[in-house]
Amino acid sequence: MNNFLTKKFLVLAACMVVLSMFLVGCGGGSGTNAAKSGEKIVIKIAYGNNVGEPNDKAVREWGRLMKEKSKGQVEFQYFPSSQLGSQKDVTEQLTIGANVITISDGGFLMDYVPEFGVTYLPYLYDNKEQLFKLVDSDLFKDMSKKLETKGLYVVHSKWIYGDRHIIATKPVTKPADLEGLKIRVPNIRLSTEMMNAMGATATPMPLAEAYPGIMQGVINGAENPIPVHFGGKMYEGAKYLSLTRHQVNLSTWIAGTKFIEKLPPEIVAMLKETGEEAGRFLIKENEKADKECIEKMKAAGVQVVENVDRAAFKEATKDVHKKFKEFPADLYDKVVAIINSK
Repeated sequence: MNNFLTKKFLVLAACMVVLSMFLVGCGGGSGTNAAKSGEKIVIKIAYGNNVGEPNDKAVREWGRLMKEKSKGQVEFQYFPSSQLGSQKDVTEQLTIGANVITISDGGFLMDYVPEFGVTYLPYLYDNKEQLFKLVDSDLFKDMSKKLETKGLYVVHSKWIYGDRHIIATKPVTKPADLEGLKIRVPNIRLSTEMMNAMGATATPMPLAEAYPGIMQGVINGAENPIPVHFGGKMYEGAKYLSLTRHQVNLSTWIAGTKFIEKLPPEIVAMLKETGEEAGRFLIKENEKADKECIEKMKAAGVQVVENVDRAAFKEATKDVHKKFKEFPADLYDKVVAIINSK
């Protein structure tokens, strides 16, 4: 109950201060006036990761780069561990003009523009380079423009959250091994369809509830990048890390169009440029953290299962995209053509 009240209080408090923070952050006027006067622009950065995880480090690198490039005019304020509320709560803040940028992904954004869901499909992308091809394509640009009509703006999207794997109370090497296991997934329909197709019983819940869920036996495991499993201490109750690599997780950082329209164009350009630079920093952090976290989890008694039959999982999930009638008929084929282009 205390946790519930605390979360609700944080969400309400965040909403109450949105207007005052926005006025302070942008000098109380248009973005152009703020730039001319040299007044500081304060931007709140909201994300679900814990302090010290690669994503958190990359966000702070982004802030450092932005402060340096803007000569101190732009200041980031960091809100890790979902301090401003759930992804849905924060996104609602964006649509009313809050001075917030938050992390998102195709699984969530497809609620606004269905086509975004293709960036989140399992076993479609072999590497980050294929995802970046998609981000650079006219298809992705068109998707982003559609998102703007919903009040949301893509700040940048070349940000790899990580390769997603399963940590569970038993080893998983093939779809049959997941039978009877309740695996935590984000509260995203695509994640639910994916995990059910892989053989488990998908159990949507907030990331913060996954650890107590495992410890209390409500769920049997979770899926996420390795540093997220480690940061959330999932290994204390689930001792098998199976390297399923079912998704190469592309993240998209979004803001509200109302907020972006109040910023000077040069500041928006800086946000994009420095965001992509921080994304390159994140790739290196993820590689380092994957190795470090695996060793630390091994020391804590976790068994790393490497002999996963990814071909079997790919076969099991090959028709997941067909479950989404809201996808344009030719969307999947267009994406395959883009990522396989030379």
